[in-house]
Amino acid sequence: MHRIILSVAAALVAALVGCTSPMSAAGRAHERIGLGTTWGETRRSEVRLVDFERDEPGQPQDVASLYYDDAAGVRALTGGASVLDRPDEAVALAGGALWLRVLDGGGDPLPIFSRAGRRHVEGRHGQRYTIDIANRSGDRVEVVATVDGLDVMTGRPGTFDNRGYILGPWSSFRIDGFRMNMEQVAAFRFGSVADSYAAHTGDASNVGVIGVAFFAERGVRRDMFDHEAERRRGARAFPGAFADPP
Repeated sequence: MHRIILSVAAALVAALVGCTSPMSAAGRAHERIGLGTTWGETRRSEVRLVDFERDEPGQPQDVASLYYDDAAGVRALTGGASVLDRPDEAVALAGGALWLRVLDGGGDPLPIFSRAGRRHVEGRHGQRYTIDIANRSGDRVEVVATVDGLDVMTGRPGTFDNRGYILGPWSSFRIDGFRMNMEQVAAFRFGSVADSYAAHTGDASNVGVIGVAFFAERGVRRDMFDHEAERRRGARAFPGAFADPP
């Protein structure tokens, strides 16, 4: 069994201490425009260890990538998207069994624009955000998340081998920031590319993307999400034509 950390839902931690030293490779990051994610203020977020064994290590059930920028950047990336285009508020994954949103500091969804198979999130400089994940299935899942190519637990480059948060059946969880220790995270805040946490680690090449990978638990059918999707497709809004007599 693999030990991981639970935080209302869960994760494995590698203690991350305030990494605020100047960026070693400052040059090109200072020349870039648009948003990056900075190491924000400290927020309370307690975690604990739980057991979870993946069904197939290294093979996620589903993966989502959300490319973020400010309004001008999203318009450039999508060829003219704006709030007038009726953006989405959430992304449905694994046949609708899992839902993903990016929320602002007040808990409101940030707009998501879909173009050519890519999803784009619009944010604002200085805005705090969280990654909101909902498990709408009857089984536990593991969630591994990255921001700007860095694992939110360790601050190192993200891989499918890293461990993550565990969501129980019919539960949701908000990832508030980069984990500093078992009780605290550094909030996600949009800022300049030069001020991003990734730039301060010396590699800003992946700034601008949020990644989430979902893993099924061993012993649970690999096709559980397909079955859930089929049940949802068969649901009827008006199953009865008229009221039955008492």
